[in-house]
Amino acid sequence: MNDRGAGVPTLGAGGLTPVTVLARPPTTNIPPEVVIERIARARARLGSRVLILCHHYQKDEVYKFADRTGDSYGLAVEASRVEEAEFIVFCGVHFMAETADILTGPRQKVLLPDLKAGCSMADMASIEQVEACWEALSEITGGGGRIVPVTYMNSSADIKAFCGRNGGAVCTSSNAEAVLLWAFERAETILFLPDQHLGRNTGYRMGIPLDAMPLWDPHAARGGADGEAYRRAKIVLWRGHCSVHQNFQAQYVPMFRQRYPGIQIIVHPECEFETVRQADFVGSTATIIKTVAAAPAGTSWAIGTEHHLVARLKAAHPDKFITTLSPYTCSCSTMFRIDAADLMRSLEGLLDGKLIHRIHVPESVAADARLALDRMLLCKAS
Repeated sequence: MNDRGAGVPTLGAGGLTPVTVLARPPTTNIPPEVVIERIARARARLGSRVLILCHHYQKDEVYKFADRTGDSYGLAVEASRVEEAEFIVFCGVHFMAETADILTGPRQKVLLPDLKAGCSMADMASIEQVEACWEALSEITGGGGRIVPVTYMNSSADIKAFCGRNGGAVCTSSNAEAVLLWAFERAETILFLPDQHLGRNTGYRMGIPLDAMPLWDPHAARGGADGEAYRRAKIVLWRGHCSVHQNFQAQYVPMFRQRYPGIQIIVHPECEFETVRQADFVGSTATIIKTVAAAPAGTSWAIGTEHHLVARLKAAHPDKFITTLSPYTCSCSTMFRIDAADLMRSLEGLLDGKLIHRIHVPESVAADARLALDRMLLCKAS
């Protein structure tokens, strides 16, 4: 799916040519100050025709050029609202650019500066694996509408479309509980994918016992658990995870409390269950930002989320002690792929009449994915 749409011959007005550049060209040898100058020049020439979106986890050298910053879904919504922008340059990862393409108008084109900027979590659930799981679970449980699928935003367009076709919805880390409540009004069991930790942490907070949330391992025969476990399940959790948030291990919580007396622990719900259980606060990226910003001066915080966001919070709030909840630097390696030279290449390509690394979701997929996203909007975020 990474090069979906790259060969589409007709892209509407403007006569722009789609181009796929998988190998990194030698632009990284250009002095950084020259790259910055060329980005600024291209950005000025393109004006309101282009909108640059940057996820919170992006490098500073890219982040500073953003017209909008935020999380994946919020940025996609922003793109859909800026209708005058013909081109959306999404500095994030592949599924984010897909979501932006699903939500924006037909005249808008979405670019991803580096096609290799993917998401390991999203890659842990392919459409073939999910369809095989769905067939097996329907057989095990007797089908008949007893199961509804819910996918985290961090999933491919194909998976979102699968949920749309099968009566399910998408969720974010902010509204996962609300979406699960919506789903339980419609079915006895939920297939939650691809992040087991968000599903487990949310389900447990709702009062669902751990033994009612068995894992489905797509690489094991019939999911890896016995059929009775799936028949009794309230939530079947897909065996996927975030490679960054896995790093915030439960053993670090007491270690940081001992090292920094009085420190408060706040973590993302993609962290493992044992870590979340020990934290003082749990919440989405937006919740983490708001909580730390609203905290009194002089408070201390250890944050379980990606390094670049923690570093920006530390710089923005010098009146507080802020550190990452890990003895190691926890960065998203795929988000980290996009650099200033990639952004420069995307913008200068537009000036040359080229769509470099366009992300295009076929309408046959986008329509079902929008259905799943629309159902999510029926659910009030917690």
